[in-house]
Amino acid sequence: MEKGTLVELRIHGDRRLAVVDRPEGKKHWQVIDENGVTHTVHPRDIEYAIKSESPFTARQIPQFSAQVQPYLDPSSLEVAWELLVEDGQPTNAADLALLLFSEATPAAAYAAHWLLSQDRLYFKQRGEDYEPRPRSQVQELKRQGELAALRAQEAAQFQQKLRDALAGVPVTWLPGDRPRWQCLERYVVQGEESGDRPLAWELLHSLGRPKTLEAAWQLLIDLGIWHPHENVFLLRSHIPTTFAPEIMDAAQSCIADPIPDVPERQDLTHLHVYTIDDASTTEIDDGLSVEPLADGRQRLWIHIADPTRWLAPDSDLDRDARRRGTSVYLPTGVIPMFPTELATGPMSLVQGKVCHALSFGVVLDADGAVTEFVICPSYIKPNYRLTYEDAEEMLQLGVEADLEAIAQAARRRSQWRTRQGAIHISLPEAQVKVDPNDPERLTLELQEPCFSRQLVAEMMILAGEVAARFAQTHNVPIPYRTQGTPDLPSESTLMQLPPGPVREFAICRCMTKGEIGTSPSRHAGLGLDAYSQVTSPIRRYGDLLAHWQIKAFLSGAPLPFTPQTLSDRLHGIDPAVGEALQVERQTVRYWSLEYLRRHRGVVWRALLLDWLREHERLGLVLLEDTGLKFPMRLERCNAVGMQFQVRVVDVDPRKDVIVFTEVSDEPTTAAF
Repeated sequence: MEKGTLVELRIHGDRRLAVVDRPEGKKHWQVIDENGVTHTVHPRDIEYAIKSESPFTARQIPQFSAQVQPYLDPSSLEVAWELLVEDGQPTNAADLALLLFSEATPAAAYAAHWLLSQDRLYFKQRGEDYEPRPRSQVQELKRQGELAALRAQEAAQFQQKLRDALAGVPVTWLPGDRPRWQCLERYVVQGEESGDRPLAWELLHSLGRPKTLEAAWQLLIDLGIWHPHENVFLLRSHIPTTFAPEIMDAAQSCIADPIPDVPERQDLTHLHVYTIDDASTTEIDDGLSVEPLADGRQRLWIHIADPTRWLAPDSDLDRDARRRGTSVYLPTGVIPMFPTELATGPMSLVQGKVCHALSFGVVLDADGAVTEFVICPSYIKPNYRLTYEDAEEMLQLGVEADLEAIAQAARRRSQWRTRQGAIHISLPEAQVKVDPNDPERLTLELQEPCFSRQLVAEMMILAGEVAARFAQTHNVPIPYRTQGTPDLPSESTLMQLPPGPVREFAICRCMTKGEIGTSPSRHAGLGLDAYSQVTSPIRRYGDLLAHWQIKAFLSGAPLPFTPQTLSDRLHGIDPAVGEALQVERQTVRYWSLEYLRRHRGVVWRALLLDWLREHERLGLVLLEDTGLKFPMRLERCNAVGMQFQVRVVDVDPRKDVIVFTEVSDEPTTAAF
């Protein structure tokens, strides 16, 4: 290469013209650019040498560049390609200059080189030559280019939407926008191990935000995509929150064209039926009656909603309910196991309407033991839709003889179960509720002991005992709930503990975990030799299985499930039920922390329930006004059962963090 040769090279990625000055060592050259700056380059860094009869100087570079400009029309490459593609002959800069410009001057040849080196559509480089691409390949590249341009346009529009939304400008999100922000959602839901983390980081970076989970979460809220209290626990789960169109269609078909009913249903519409639930309950699955008998005795009736009237095993509705396993009860509302049209409609025991039920008729002796029982599919007509508060008031006023008779039976049952070894635990419970339409309306109430709740619980336990005894008598496989005998503290040990929550909690900690299976065994907590849950078939899949089995036996039809298939189904729903319970607990805790966050200035009455690690001063504390329990490191409180006062000093519901401090000589400001 001679001094004065004009060359093209890349410096820091930029195309640059320079003039060769002199060799530098054995392999390098010094070149001078148009600004007079000297660069040392290797020959491989030189991409093109302009051939000229006379040498160039660095001062001539701007003039040469001006001569090149008129030739730099990228569209001219398409003309050249059309002329060359049929023969498939390669070309080079000099030949292309002659073809396009009818001359091969240094400026024209360099312009041809520039066009070819920039092109990614019509020609492919092979050494110093360029081959025309086949027509099919060019068409595909054009298509890809158009798609890329469209994607770039959409990305730019999306970025503008992001900026508008963050600036408070109303934005209409389109379906095509959702995949662009889903990387943020998946990053927050899946955490640092998410495969979408790089995309989420890129989006955060484009908006000048930190590359963190918290920043991604906050961005979703700032954009109005997530609510400030988005239930991330639910999003992280596999719990379906909606019903597929085919399931909704199946629900409508059940109502319009129901499956055949059992051959005979007993007409019990003459009985006065009470349904007793919370005011917010919409799935009414149990009712109570009492029937006087000719010999002066009374038969209690526990009527349970009969959803099996509307669906058969292995139907679409059954498979969907099995996948869900249970209804999910959250402070913001219920995610039902069945579509709402069914669950709160024909499946429920609706006041004033003739309803299908599975009724358990029971006669008790004077001590509360079961002496007779019968189970039958039935028609009933609920007369009274009561809340627990309504039932409590009616019992206090003594205005309903039938309700009072049921209450007396419930008391006898409770006493009888106690004699059988039942363990009754009464700890304060918090009930957290959030208006789904206005999350700022958050309430937390301490659920006071209420006999009406005990009444209903006793009747449900009674139905469970009867179902278990019926299944054992007739060898009908159904799900059984069992619980092993706990190793309780001695009476003297319990008496040393303060009465109330401390003593109750000491018993609670000793209770063994309940289990479900197809073999009957003792339920120590209830004091029963066998027990089955059958009273919530609208919201618990295991109860639904028991109904199918019992009804099939009563009607003389083949049992739908063998012990093995029943066991398989129970094991199949275990993960879904466990996940639902976990999400319920996590969501209640989140809203409990949010409630305390909103009441940070309140001084709460507290009670040390037990030491978790006494040597570290870590105890479990009960906030007596709320029923909430939290671990806390204690400074002054020294004894289990000691009452003191605390205040929240730090709380973050999103991070599941709460810190209390003990306070003294301050009036308690909690009020309910």
